[in-house]
Amino acid sequence: MHIHIGGTRSGKPVKITASRNMTLTKILEEASEKKGMDVIGIIDSHSPEVQEELLDLLEKGAATELEDGGIAYKETVLLLGCEVEIKEAGRGEAHFLVYMPRLKEMQAFTNWLSVRCKNVHLSSQRINTTLTELQACVSELGGLLVPAHIFTPHKGLYGSCTDAMSDVLDPSRIYAVELGLSANTEMADTLSELHDKTFLTNSDAHSLGKIGREYQAILMAKRSFAEWEKALRRVDGRRVSMNFGLHPELGKYHQTACQGCQSLLPADAMGRCPECGHKRVVRGVAARIEQLADLAAGQHPAHRPPYIEQIPLDFIPGVGPKMLEKLYHTFGTQMNILHRVKEQELASVTGEKIAALIAGARSGRLQVQAGGAGTYGKIVTK
Repeated sequence: MHIHIGGTRSGKPVKITASRNMTLTKILEEASEKKGMDVIGIIDSHSPEVQEELLDLLEKGAATELEDGGIAYKETVLLLGCEVEIKEAGRGEAHFLVYMPRLKEMQAFTNWLSVRCKNVHLSSQRINTTLTELQACVSELGGLLVPAHIFTPHKGLYGSCTDAMSDVLDPSRIYAVELGLSANTEMADTLSELHDKTFLTNSDAHSLGKIGREYQAILMAKRSFAEWEKALRRVDGRRVSMNFGLHPELGKYHQTACQGCQSLLPADAMGRCPECGHKRVVRGVAARIEQLADLAAGQHPAHRPPYIEQIPLDFIPGVGPKMLEKLYHTFGTQMNILHRVKEQELASVTGEKIAALIAGARSGRLQVQAGGAGTYGKIVTK
């Protein structure tokens, strides 16, 4: 539910840090045909050129707008999203995800944004407003607001902006939060104020390969915006039934580290790096959560689903682009490879060593070296 568009079909940038291969059509094809995703959120649907391409798909009959919200394309339903940045006075900046049911509401939100940011064509723009004003606008248009990668030291709600949600917005109108790649349910539930929130595990994909590195299984009557909203609010039996998240130590900001020399440091390290002397120490997500925690680990609300620590295929040593294509050709989607294909069948394509690593990833048996200061963790093999 957090996929960025790198560029439009005319070649203009949308998300500056995303691959230019991340066009609307290529994302839809990757999600539907290779990754096996049933529902995705394209988080740059506010961009006018992206909306033009969506309108073309609808007019040509290649896509269909659903009555209850969302756009159907082949085997995948697209939900329209937008990421914005807000900096409250005296606080650090934070990112928020806005989802709208239909294209007309997203176009109205684009108009609202256009007078509050420098360039409405680009992704994750800082907007000249407050969080309470943003909440009011999103509510009026029938949308949903979700704080993004909430613990990330750069532009996360808790990582950069506040110690308590109620200090900056109305928590009663927030139904879900996005954990980010460096945290899991066990860590996040040590904050009691998050116990009534649905947890989302999203990829924040900036390249096609990263689509599906985190996702969730959701109980819905059908695929649509209205059903997804019910799931986030946990009404009428709809809910997130399972979170599939990156092993948190693989995340780029899990452990406190030096941005200069990449040394992993003690959680309380501050000031200059003791290894290289540069003042580039980035506090890790684990340390920030420990600082904010008001509950012991292991206390979860009754509605909290299982969290399955997942290691995406491109984190597995030996699985490069050519091997991925062989796997997709033989077994179909990434969902099949990660969850369903037997180890012996995998070995017929990958060899026994790589097949054993994929099986080990499923069962949590792989050793991980933690990431930090913007560098991903990695799988340690003997």
